Amino acid sequence: MTTRLADYIEAGYGLTPEERLEAARMLRLSVDQDTDGGQSEIDAAWDEVIDRRVAAVVNGTAALVDGPESLAQVRAALAARRK
Repeated sequence: MTTRLADYIEAGYGLTPEERLEAARMLRLSVDQDTDGGQSEIDAAWDEVIDRRVAAVVNGTAALVDGPESLAQVRAALAARRK
């Protein structure tokens, strides 16, 4: 822990519980904003995939499989990996 961080934490002890909660919330939001920088690109990519898959179903080019058959395919693929 840096001296600067230790000083901030020590100063935080002088705050009321409500103020400490608000400070923690604001710090957490700042971390989330730093790590969510690429989220809009990820969301856009998923939107493209979803649009493409929906279009394939609507225009009849998707090979649709019912639930029990899809589970059988997944189980077979997992069994093949275990060998």
